[in-house]
Amino acid sequence: MKKTIRFVIIPKVTHPWFEEVYQGAQEQAEILSRELNMIFVVDYMPPTFADAEEQKKMLEKAILSQPQGIALDPLDQIGYVEVNKNTNNKNIPIVLFDAISPDKMITSIGTNFAQQGIIAAERLLKLINHTGKVAIMQGFPTAANHIERYEAQLSVLKKYPLVTIVDGGIDNDDIETAHQQATAVILANPDLSGYLCCDASGPIGIASAIKATEKKGQIKVVAMDGIKPILEAIKEGVIDSSSASIPKLQGAMSILMLWQASLGLKTPPSIDTGIDLITQENIDSFLAAVN
Repeated sequence: MKKTIRFVIIPKVTHPWFEEVYQGAQEQAEILSRELNMIFVVDYMPPTFADAEEQKKMLEKAILSQPQGIALDPLDQIGYVEVNKNTNNKNIPIVLFDAISPDKMITSIGTNFAQQGIIAAERLLKLINHTGKVAIMQGFPTAANHIERYEAQLSVLKKYPLVTIVDGGIDNDDIETAHQQATAVILANPDLSGYLCCDASGPIGIASAIKATEKKGQIKVVAMDGIKPILEAIKEGVIDSSSASIPKLQGAMSILMLWQASLGLKTPPSIDTGIDLITQENIDSFLAAVN
């Protein structure tokens, strides 16, 4: 009888971006199952909404099920510390994805989030000739990766005296909230030149708000990430471009690192899965990959 190895993926929230992480994890599990003649199972346990207590419940449920490892995208550092303590007590390896490890003792898998924000901000500045009103929509306020992107974008924009920074709202990693927030910002700032964001919910909501307010072409948007709705908005010209992380690779590397950790082997402190700059020039290749 083949040995079964089970890992758990716990994202911030139910969301298309995290579904791509899960897909990458499943694909990697299938490869390991085939090559090692074992059965690798990946359980996906997303909270229904982005809330630290809701995520904590998922973590506790996962720990009780005694998997061989957990990959977590923590909503805050407190949640990370708690799960780290609990998993260590039960000898369950843990890795972080799309996140920053606060103590460097646990492997974090993702990208350079500050650089991702810098790329987006610098591209937007060129699009608006370094002048005008720019809104930045924040993601989930306690998520370290969202904070790094936001602060990096702020630091870039503040270098230019002809740029006025506008509060772009907080989407809490929710697409409908992003739409509502962006609509209010656009209506309150009819001369808005550009819009930035810090997660994959922001650009989808911003794009729909721009279409609803008939501002396509007037407001330049540089997004975060490259899931299908964002790619479609770039193709349509509502969003100019995106500084994108690579979720499938994060999922795949999470499974590889959990497998290594489950064997008692050392894992690296961090794995950088890179940044894709998606533009009008290369959008077709990205759309082809998801269709």
